[in-house]
Amino acid sequence: MYMFQSVIEDLRRLLPSYRIAKEKKDLRAMLSQKRRIMTKEDAARGSQEVVTQLLDNPQFRQAQDIMIYYPIGGEVDLLSLITACPDKNFYLPVSHRSSIEVRKYIGEDNLKRGKFGIPEPQTPAYKGKIDLICVPGVAFDSNNRRLGRGGGYYDRFLSSYRKTTKIGVCYHFQLVNRIPHNRHDKQMNLVISANSI
Repeated sequence: MYMFQSVIEDLRRLLPSYRIAKEKKDLRAMLSQKRRIMTKEDAARGSQEVVTQLLDNPQFRQAQDIMIYYPIGGEVDLLSLITACPDKNFYLPVSHRSSIEVRKYIGEDNLKRGKFGIPEPQTPAYKGKIDLICVPGVAFDSNNRRLGRGGGYYDRFLSSYRKTTKIGVCYHFQLVNRIPHNRHDKQMNLVISANSI
């Protein structure tokens, strides 16, 4: 009898986690499809809109060491920030087995395709301070919660940067009312979206 009750209790604990995982999977599928059918012109216009908002943002203007990312699959492209702000230092993530390493961006000719086919800097690992992190996502909600691709890379990475300003960036259609979340999911300080896309 005790064993049967123990199994039921285990199932009750697992059910919410299963439900959250299923909701996240469905949301990822829907929004990834929307991003795939977006035209290059819309993506470029939306990216420029986000870049303009970042350049106007006081936290971004005050930051010296900034982590962005190399866009893939129609993500918001922030690379024009590098030429717009030659006085700032920019860093890109490099994915390893289950973690992210930070490396300084020093130019396109120093990039090499990495683990997921994403261009990565070939500079040494950077261990210094980061003032601001621009974070991509599949979706963001009104509580600044983020839905990523599902590997947990950014959530683990952001755990080490609790005091660093984190700005989520996305297109307007990636803003949703509520993202199902677990304890380990990290919140952004702010989300900037391209309102026209």
